Amino acid sequence: MEMGSQQEPLVPINTNEEKRTLELGGHVGFDSLPDQLVSKASAQGFCFNILCVGETGIGKSTLMNTLFNTTFENEEASHYGQMVELRPHTYELRESNVNLKLTVVHTVGFGDQINKEQSYKPILEYIDAQFAKFLEEELKIKRSLFNYHDTRIHICLYFIAPNGHSLKSLDLVTMKKLDSKVNIIPVIAKADTVSRNELEKLKIKVMSELVSNGVQIYQFPTEDEAVAEINSSMNTLLPFAVVGSVDDVKVGNKMVKGRLYPWGSVEVENEKHCDFVKLREMVLRVNMEDLREQTHARHYELYRRCKLEEMGFKDTGTDSQSFSLQQTYEAKRKEFLVELQRKEEEMRQMFVNKVKETEAELKEKEKELHERFEQLKRMHQEEKKNLEEKRRELEEEMNAFNRRKVAAETLMGQALQGCSQQPFKKDKDKKNFFSLPSACSLTSGRNLN
Repeated sequence: MEMGSQQEPLVPINTNEEKRTLELGGHVGFDSLPDQLVSKASAQGFCFNILCVGETGIGKSTLMNTLFNTTFENEEASHYGQMVELRPHTYELRESNVNLKLTVVHTVGFGDQINKEQSYKPILEYIDAQFAKFLEEELKIKRSLFNYHDTRIHICLYFIAPNGHSLKSLDLVTMKKLDSKVNIIPVIAKADTVSRNELEKLKIKVMSELVSNGVQIYQFPTEDEAVAEINSSMNTLLPFAVVGSVDDVKVGNKMVKGRLYPWGSVEVENEKHCDFVKLREMVLRVNMEDLREQTHARHYELYRRCKLEEMGFKDTGTDSQSFSLQQTYEAKRKEFLVELQRKEEEMRQMFVNKVKETEAELKEKEKELHERFEQLKRMHQEEKKNLEEKRRELEEEMNAFNRRKVAAETLMGQALQGCSQQPFKKDKDKKNFFSLPSACSLTSGRNLN
């Protein structure tokens, strides 16, 4: 048989083979692997991304400054934003020999709008955008995950206003939308503004509403025996009631972080006054790596699975048939071509309809222009006719005027001739007049005699 004419069947690998434990005859050296991982991780550094969700002025920036014992740059936010805006700020921090790339994301304008129904959407879009960036980097042919700046949100600190007796509807809706995408830890902000009894009632009410509405908040892990006890006790204290301050106040003979009031002072790091120390211990000292792991293994994997299923990828079926990337590509390519052909047909039909509509409009315009032309033509003919009549009338008037002119000239000529004959008659009359006295004198003399 010719080579390549038939493929040999794939031989399934038995993954259930029993593993044997062997004893080493001496020291080999792979027990230093944890130390190698620690050295490598310390040299590479870590990243941690915090999302702060809460109303404007509730104390998000102050708590972040207090949590990391520094002052982060932050712009003053107003209460008149048209929509929710997410502002990420990244900082390089160093403690002992550990480098931390910290990203703090603030939700500017959250809860300030009159219509708050869509306030959570920009937050969801931002979280999904960070997942999409990481997935895009994973699917590249030449990946660089080693030095890739991971911007996926590891923890969401949701700030609850202390001045209510329960959660607002906006809080419930937002946390319900976020619980499948990020680790949520609710905190009651500005806990120094309510009494101890009211604070305990508010904690119980908040947890009751979260459970009744099916909101899944982050639970500190209890699988590790080293932290199981402290994490179990901290889970019962959620939500944490916190107070933030970067100011130093004098209490007794020492300076502490706190707030000074006319009635006394509130110490931020005093566990009798608030839960700030508990929050810092749980988030930064005990469970930071678990928060990072949960983000990657749970939330990102859910996003990744949904996106790959949309793209047509699937795992090996129950019939143990291997998954073919080529077949998936061909199937998706055919689907894409069919969809493209359908859209091209829709565009062509839309173009034809648009052309027909344009032609009909042009014909209608042409008809209107033709009617307008005929109307102008008739008006022109009528005006031309009127002008001809006026021209004839003017000609007749000119002829009549000329005739009168000739008659007047004739009369004037006759009058001039008559005037030239009158001087002779006058001279004759003068002679006759001057001869009258002699005749009169003769007559008078006769009469006297």
